[in-house]
Amino acid sequence: MLMPRLALLQLQSTPDPVTNLSNTMRAIEKAADGGAQIVCTQELFNTNYFPQKQSSESFQHAQLIPGELTEKLSQLSAELSIVIVASTFEKRSEGLYHSTTFAIDTDGSYLGKYRKMHIPQDVTFQEKYYFTQGEDGYQVFQTKLGKLGILLGWDSWFPEAARILALMGAEIIICPTSIGITCGADQDIYDQQHDAWRTMLRSHSITNACYLATINRCGIENDIEFWGRSFITNEFGHIIAEGKEEQESIVYADINLDAIAKHRANWPFFRDRHITSYTDISKRDIQPS
Repeated sequence: MLMPRLALLQLQSTPDPVTNLSNTMRAIEKAADGGAQIVCTQELFNTNYFPQKQSSESFQHAQLIPGELTEKLSQLSAELSIVIVASTFEKRSEGLYHSTTFAIDTDGSYLGKYRKMHIPQDVTFQEKYYFTQGEDGYQVFQTKLGKLGILLGWDSWFPEAARILALMGAEIIICPTSIGITCGADQDIYDQQHDAWRTMLRSHSITNACYLATINRCGIENDIEFWGRSFITNEFGHIIAEGKEEQESIVYADINLDAIAKHRANWPFFRDRHITSYTDISKRDIQPS
């Protein structure tokens, strides 16, 4: 029976990328000491959430992927014999940048990257200024400890994306994110937005019969209060582990990969999909006939 232990690093970021990397590497080591075999970071783990405002200075923090950052984490992965899934700000070329997640296997080998497909834009999440929409498609990484699909931030609100990952064979959908609420917002609004987030992510797990892990940052950065509460669901969408509210946490859960195939046979969503009835889903809008 294959039951890897998954760990989510819910950390508070600083404006200094060097400090964030150092803190995250220590947290990875601590997670491994706690038995973790797959360790996942929050979105943009080595920076603060700079897209709150538009500033050309933030582009200096972008990384080549693969590059120096992946090399450091690959060395750590090999030393600890763990899978690492990490999210960062990628410089693809001059004037072309992405929000990107990459995966490293237990032997330190770099498996590849996923570039965020859905880019949000509003007053406090001004990501379109920084990030180009990914164009390489959705990615599932075959690791020695299971098949990991990636949704990144705003991606995780789109059921089509999660379904594609499941059809590609993902056993665990991993969602690094940066989500919170404007400081001083009404508590009722806070509660409703948090509930919507949890419900949406749990639904991906339920309808795709897979595990799901979402990793959120915590703490206050400028005008946003990041609520933490990273969590892991099982194949029924039941939350089996959850991080603290607004506090740093390492969230652990043991993943029963053998249960997924059995569950998908007993709850045959994939078998009963009426695929010829969904052709309109690829249209921007649908006009009634």
